[in-house]
Amino acid sequence: MSTYPFQEIESRWQRYWEENNTFETPREPDENKPKFYVLDMFPYPSGVGLHVGHPLGYIATDILGRYKKMQGFNVLHPMGFDAFGLPAEQFAVEHGVHPRITTENNIENMVRQLKRLGLGYDWDRRLATTDVDYYKWTQWIFLQLYHAWVDTESGKARPIAALEQAFERGERETPDGKAWNTYTRLQKQEVLAQYRLAFLAEVPVNWCPALGTVLANEEVTNEGRSERGNYPVYRRPLKQWMFRITAMADRLLDDLSLVDWPEPIKIMQRNWIGKSKGAEVAFNLAGEAAEKVRADGHTPSLRVYTTRPDTLFGATYMVVAPEHPMVAALTTDEQQSSVQAYCAEAAARTERDRMADAKQKTGVFSGSFAINPLSGDHIPIWIADYVLMGYGTGAIMAVPAHDERDFAFAKTFDLPIKAVVAPGDTWLNEQGLSREVYLADAGTSKEAFVGNGMAVNSASDLLTLDGMDTKAAKAKTIAFLEQAGLGEGQTQYKLRDWLFSRQRYWGEPFPILHGPDGEIRPVDEQDLPVALPPMEDFRPEASDDPDAPPRPPLAKADAAWRTVEIDGVTYERELNTMPQWAGSCWYYLRFIDNRNDAAMVSPSKERYWMGERGIDLYVGGAEHAVLHLLYSRFWHKCLFDLGHVGTPEPFGKLFNQGYIQAYAYRDERGVAVEATEVVDQDGNPAMDVQDQPGRKFFFEGQPVTQEYGKMGKSLKNAVNPDDICDQYGCDTLRLYEMYMGPLEASKPWSTRDIVGVNRFLRRVWRTLVDETTGTARVSDTQPPEDLLRTLNKTIEKVTGDMERLSFNTAIAALIELLAKMTKQETTSRMVAEPFVLMLAPLAPHLAEELWQRLGHPQSLADRAWPKADAAMLVDDKVSIAVQINGKVRSTIEISTTASKESVLSAAKADEKVARYLEGQTLRREIYVPGKIVNLVVG
Repeated sequence: MSTYPFQEIESRWQRYWEENNTFETPREPDENKPKFYVLDMFPYPSGVGLHVGHPLGYIATDILGRYKKMQGFNVLHPMGFDAFGLPAEQFAVEHGVHPRITTENNIENMVRQLKRLGLGYDWDRRLATTDVDYYKWTQWIFLQLYHAWVDTESGKARPIAALEQAFERGERETPDGKAWNTYTRLQKQEVLAQYRLAFLAEVPVNWCPALGTVLANEEVTNEGRSERGNYPVYRRPLKQWMFRITAMADRLLDDLSLVDWPEPIKIMQRNWIGKSKGAEVAFNLAGEAAEKVRADGHTPSLRVYTTRPDTLFGATYMVVAPEHPMVAALTTDEQQSSVQAYCAEAAARTERDRMADAKQKTGVFSGSFAINPLSGDHIPIWIADYVLMGYGTGAIMAVPAHDERDFAFAKTFDLPIKAVVAPGDTWLNEQGLSREVYLADAGTSKEAFVGNGMAVNSASDLLTLDGMDTKAAKAKTIAFLEQAGLGEGQTQYKLRDWLFSRQRYWGEPFPILHGPDGEIRPVDEQDLPVALPPMEDFRPEASDDPDAPPRPPLAKADAAWRTVEIDGVTYERELNTMPQWAGSCWYYLRFIDNRNDAAMVSPSKERYWMGERGIDLYVGGAEHAVLHLLYSRFWHKCLFDLGHVGTPEPFGKLFNQGYIQAYAYRDERGVAVEATEVVDQDGNPAMDVQDQPGRKFFFEGQPVTQEYGKMGKSLKNAVNPDDICDQYGCDTLRLYEMYMGPLEASKPWSTRDIVGVNRFLRRVWRTLVDETTGTARVSDTQPPEDLLRTLNKTIEKVTGDMERLSFNTAIAALIELLAKMTKQETTSRMVAEPFVLMLAPLAPHLAEELWQRLGHPQSLADRAWPKADAAMLVDDKVSIAVQINGKVRSTIEISTTASKESVLSAAKADEKVARYLEGQTLRREIYVPGKIVNLVVG
């Protein structure tokens, strides 16, 4: 009999689970049983497949799902694929293969790898966002949001028909005050578009002419180039589909209290939403600028939003974004050429790059001035790209003494810096300044003072703030501005409406038709899905011209698909597609009822599996902290308000697993090279031994430098799980990844260290299986009491560790138990069977094999999880220290019920203690029950 035949065992049990649908969740579950819905953030099916870092979270959820199943829960643990998106389309374009073919090939490869890891998914619920019967319901959800608006009174989404009825009945005033029945059909549509959750708007976007598509900020590098292909990206206005996510900003903030999420993730969402309270202030324009702006059709003032209205006296200049609609009117003839050149240059930069704090501040003077509403000073108006049109009003009042970005800009262009908030002595000492010097000229400081303090230099005939603290000064300033008609208190958000259009082929088509007169007509629900047309040429219209008009790939589809005739009117389909986010916003609902042709999900099944708090455990990387989680929450809240789901939040508990890290290597150009092909100076593979000092590394004979980073294709330091499974088995891989450290921590991969975990599994095999006969090495005898107590303590600990996802400590406890088991001639069945059951979620293939050899013909997947005997958790003996004159000389083991006299007798009889008592006079005997004996001699 061979030693631990893991390959034979693992292939046999994976085949058994598949043939017997072991982990298939009943379509109609017994609702009298508790449920546990555990979900992984589903992956993108990359062509390179998985590396050993990918399944870290998958293994963890599988362990927990198996454990909960053994505890009697109905467990739903599905898997699917986020399969639309730019990478698949670009690969298809470059290789001349349809993206559906490459995507489905990639999915099949990843399914093979996942199954080889023994992951107990319900594969019958597998889905991909590219499945037509899936994105039919993505389109259906889009229509629900198109036909909805957020009622500002309730803060909830409601059918748009309710708003239209309110206009008709005069219960709600129209935007221009006209009677609803006086509007034409198109005018009514335009009014409702101002409220709809899904709407068309012309907005500045990241346009990549070389790729022929709009890119999300995350798809653009800090250098203003596309992440895919490294092409130039330009900011330009385009008409795009948007989601009015800003209408739910407060709900998205407030309802974070309803979820059990890591606090850093909540903080990131709060910061992304960026709620702030302040004031919107009007700065009137001075001189000719006012007339010119008025002639251009604008109100002759600049409105700015500030969270610090108490610093208005310190505003020494203004800045407007290069995209601001008043730039042309504000620019004087003398400054026209400089401004035009600067704006063209700014258009080529991404928002991310423009907001980077470390970059050199750039800008150009418009030639015009505004009037500070409190001081009456005429202050210059500059155009600079560190102000964005999408934030606030696209214009700011610059208070350089109390804002870091304004301070840097003022220093660069030698603009006045006036202190209007007095800092404390600690800050002044750090700057090396006296109070008098700083208040006279704040430009002498090294940095801006951005904290709260007492108002100074803040008095005029209109208003005096001097001597007031920041909170009081804010309130007084807002009250004055409102009374004087110069501004009003206001709450604003950093959150922007969600740009939802892409000029791509490989995405969900919009269920929208465009009429010849500009009418927007949603596709009838019964006509869904709008399937992607089969196209041989799906290349985007690429161009080197940043001003080239966008022409989405679907514009090249057959006219039979592009046009639809209804009641004698010819409509054109929307030619943009949805972004990759669309399908990933709601997949957790479809898993519940993926075969339902009549509805997105059955209401009764949704109520059971989502319960009161949503998914019981959602596991994924912290890199999805904002966008995916925020977008999903938005969609879910809309569906909740409209009555399609029963929970206000989709993900009740969130857990972020850490990363697996590994050594990587770069050549003299700084380019990452394949780590598996790097050797040291002795020709040994670099990845075999990592911690020898003075080691040098080479790739194809040339020296390379070593660094440490997240495992992945970008650093070319990935380790293929197939290789590890071939050499050690997937149970070893599973245990090693869980034993490396806490699940939430990032951990270093070392193929060398995996041997220790493999040795443990081999020891388990030798302990419970006779390697000659292959039969179980167990007896039906009563185990020793100390082993029985250790077993029960292990059950108690492993059970708690499972609940806490502390799998590394659970494994450590099993290792300790095994060490005691190996001291027995044969292991008692009373110990062996609970041990195997506890091992089962962690190393399921080996546990199934051992369970069968222990005489159980059925899988242990549904066997009850062992329970600890409470009586066995209480020790009947205790070890106490024995001191002589305060120094520990020995320890003795006594009964927990022993009397003081018997304890003292046992202590004095101990060999080591007796040696110290010989020839001494025992003057005092001290006993602290259950803890210590101290014998005083002399």
